[in-house]
Amino acid sequence: MKFDLVLRELHRSESELAEVLLRLSDRHKADHETFHVARDLAGWCRDHLRDLAEAARDHGLDLDPEPPADPGAVERALERAGAWLGPGPGPGLVLLADFRHLYRVASGVSLDWELLAQAAQGARRADLLELAERCHPQTLRQLRWANARLKESATQPLVS
Repeated sequence: MKFDLVLRELHRSESELAEVLLRLSDRHKADHETFHVARDLAGWCRDHLRDLAEAARDHGLDLDPEPPADPGAVERALERAGAWLGPGPGPGLVLLADFRHLYRVASGVSLDWELLAQAAQGARRADLLELAERCHPQTLRQLRWANARLKESATQPLVS
């Protein structure tokens, strides 16, 4: 079984999702819902990464159980550099683009959980199936939140 490939890709995509959520939180810290919910959802990614690292050990993989470092310092430096370059898109378009990116990344993670579940079911690996059944619903909630925020924030910047 090639569970190592599935686990490695799922770990990579969960790491990316954690990074996207933390960057979104930091970039839009004036929007309290975005800041706090994105940080909470990144916590789920941290839990998933720890669980994936533990499961991967059974397949001879050594995956980092910790998410990437908080990208806040890098984001702040980019914002300062952007101020030197002049005005960019308005904050509404930036928020919309960030939620669109989040939605796409979370969709990929959801697909990876589906693939793990299908492989685990086919190989009768109850441990991996239980992991997917426990974590995938949280990823679906992350995806639904991004979708709702896209719908909520799209109209104004796109029609003005």
